[in-house]
Amino acid sequence: MTVTAQQVKELRDATGVGMMDCKKALAETNGDMDAAVDWLRTRGLAKAAKKAGRVAAEGLVGVALDGTRAAIVEVNSETDFVARNDQFQSIVGNVAKLAVDANGDVEKLAEMPYPGTGRSVSAELTDAIAKIGENMNLRRSAVIEVRHGVIGSYVHNTVKPGMGKLGVLVGIESTGDQAVLAGLGKQLAMHIANTNPLSVSPDDIDPAVVAKEREIFTEQAKESGKPAEVIAKMVEGRVRKFFEESTLLAQTFVIDGESKVKDIVEKAAKEAGAPIKVTKFVRYSLGEGIEKAETDFAAEVAATSGVPQQPSPQA
Repeated sequence: MTVTAQQVKELRDATGVGMMDCKKALAETNGDMDAAVDWLRTRGLAKAAKKAGRVAAEGLVGVALDGTRAAIVEVNSETDFVARNDQFQSIVGNVAKLAVDANGDVEKLAEMPYPGTGRSVSAELTDAIAKIGENMNLRRSAVIEVRHGVIGSYVHNTVKPGMGKLGVLVGIESTGDQAVLAGLGKQLAMHIANTNPLSVSPDDIDPAVVAKEREIFTEQAKESGKPAEVIAKMVEGRVRKFFEESTLLAQTFVIDGESKVKDIVEKAAKEAGAPIKVTKFVRYSLGEGIEKAETDFAAEVAATSGVPQQPSPQA
């Protein structure tokens, strides 16, 4: 029989299992919804779906380089213990390599064939959830490409080559000496990991962010009680400082603590024998922006063991 998209959606909504697995389950059970649920359960897939509501804020950031193109991904797990699991690390490494061709599209990446299994990336994660017993999530991905030059990369808190708790990619566009470009790329990636700039230059910052900062600076300056023309100068001075602190090329280079990053780039261009342009960068810090639930460890242990928690003595 033909399995309809609506049937797949209904089964996916009911179980939380990936689209491809739902389609296969319906095909194997001639479209019988209840039988399809049982089919998924016997393979541990529906069980894995139950874990999907749990917060996954640990895991790994992975990077993969392929010539003048590179990808970065974040794959989450619930605990750091699983992030140190060989199977999980293998998944992150393979997903990062696949991401080079996904152009930062997480949905496309999730449906790409996972090597050696006949399953999609999404289905491979679902299978790993069932086996390992923790929720996992392919959270985000990005790709950087340059026409000529190099992609600089850096991974902090490395557990294996190309994966750790924080990852950075930076595009260096130039026809100059590759060794010089590679050295600059590595240093800039390390700098970005340390300072977390908002953009390469002031022109790249979201105008809404600049407007908000200007509004805050204006309100602060008004509290001084000084004349309007003085306040205007104060605001412009603070905006300039904001750009210096928040944009890569204007920041002080952390490696020497003295030079501006733009001066380091210009110096490298002379050594490389060609102009250098820093095109863009991506910085992923594991779990940033994910709300972690505050848990009472004693209550959690009691709930797991079935032993009632004793009330705290009253003061």
